[in-house]
Amino acid sequence: MKTTAIVKGAGALLLGLAWLSSPQSLAAHDDIHCKMHFQLSGWSAFYKRAEGSGTVTCDNGQSMQVRIRAEGGGLTFGKTQIDDGHGSFTGVYDIHEVLGHYGGAEAHAGAQASADSQVVTKGNVSLALSGKGRGWNLGIAFGAFIIER
Repeated sequence: MKTTAIVKGAGALLLGLAWLSSPQSLAAHDDIHCKMHFQLSGWSAFYKRAEGSGTVTCDNGQSMQVRIRAEGGGLTFGKTQIDDGHGSFTGVYDIHEVLGHYGGAEAHAGAQASADSQVVTKGNVSLALSGKGRGWNLGIAFGAFIIER
């Protein structure tokens, strides 16, 4: 009797391990593709600060409204407004991983209408940002790009 119970238990364990290594269970750990549309406006006079809002949507159906802040220091002057910003995340497994402080640096120059792009990172998560804006700016800024709920 005990041998039969051990064999059944071992069989159940093997079936469980086989299920865990199946393609369906591995797919649950694949990264998801998330994008962000945002607006951002701000100013800089040695210290750069901008605030805005956006929406993050992922290919697994998740979406979230977010607040955005960009802060930093460096040699920078100007005023900027981005009305149609786009971001693309990599290294995300759940939409909540997009929240937090991203580090980055940028060089910028523009007058009237300008375009800007940069990549910022937070651990394994990267965010490629692009947008067209208005204003005038000149300088180099180092700092943080912050996404919050």
